Amino acid sequence: MIFETLESYGHEQVVFCHNQDAGLKAIIAIHNTVLGPALGGTRMWPYKTEQEALNDVLRLSRGMTYKNAVAGLDIGGGKAVIIGDPSKDKSEALFRAFGKFVDSLGGRYITAEDVGIDVNDMEYVYRETEYVTGVHQVHGGSGDPSPFTAYGTLQGLMASLQKRFGDEEVGKYSFAVQGLGHVGMEFVKLLKERGAKIFVTDINQGLVDKAVSEYGAEAVGLDDIYDVNADVYSPCALGGTVNEQTLPRLKAKVICGAANNQLANNAIGDEVAKRGILYAPDYAVNAGGVMNVALEITGYNRERAMRMMRTIYHNLGRIFEIAERDSIPTYKAADRMAEERIEVMGKLKLPMGRTTPRFQGRIRGGH
Repeated sequence: MIFETLESYGHEQVVFCHNQDAGLKAIIAIHNTVLGPALGGTRMWPYKTEQEALNDVLRLSRGMTYKNAVAGLDIGGGKAVIIGDPSKDKSEALFRAFGKFVDSLGGRYITAEDVGIDVNDMEYVYRETEYVTGVHQVHGGSGDPSPFTAYGTLQGLMASLQKRFGDEEVGKYSFAVQGLGHVGMEFVKLLKERGAKIFVTDINQGLVDKAVSEYGAEAVGLDDIYDVNADVYSPCALGGTVNEQTLPRLKAKVICGAANNQLANNAIGDEVAKRGILYAPDYAVNAGGVMNVALEITGYNRERAMRMMRTIYHNLGRIFEIAERDSIPTYKAADRMAEERIEVMGKLKLPMGRTTPRFQGRIRGGH
């Protein structure tokens, strides 16, 4: 059944990693390397079954192919999952054993942080392999990607406002922001700096209080965020919040936020379009984080990173053009843009990663 599944998803390679002494059970999925080495984070999660872990890594790695292609990066899509509870199963041995498996792939897969993993865990992985991004600045890495993801989200928002309302003056509009984690709070700060009216909600009351006191936001209940009379709904927390229950309640004309997998399913994406709501495809909008860490491959530079974030504006414009050209919803247009780029670049048959020196200016050893 596994090969059938791989065929339907289109994966190139799936590696099962096991080290009994370190307690490591991990899966690395390389979906597509047409554009370059597969880049995507490692997630640590207490999956109930191995099948659940496999399903997750296959889905996530495929998503990275599309995200990286639309972002205009010369990298393919991959992902890794470590089966375990991040609150109690972490160890130096676990992450170093994982690093050895990443290294054994010779650069076909480059890892980064994801759910359940922090920069300290990546330090151990980095001791065993250079094929890691998102390493600490002391090693010449890029550090916390949140400000870049938020700034990229702002670029996607401005492109969406231009498309829907004919201008990109953020301060003229109101926003319902769901989720005030690192990215969400940074996004609220950017909205405030531009004079916008902001409604916020989060399961953490302390974060809500901070947004109210520091950025003049108006707090609303967790479930009330869908009923707010705002121009833009900005999901910046969990996925699937645009669904059968919430969509009829939304008054927003635009959906644009930093969360992953915002649409519960494709049918909801079709319904969003039917209702005349402009949906800014999430993986095009929130690509700032992966753009930022991808720059480490050729030598990290903060100014280059900020410049790269601004390309998100143009990527969204292109998606909206494709949606109009082909009379399809924007979520399908984003996929089509990714597929068109992979197809065109694939025909060039570029040798994978041979032309660009990797990881310039990075410091290893002496940890």
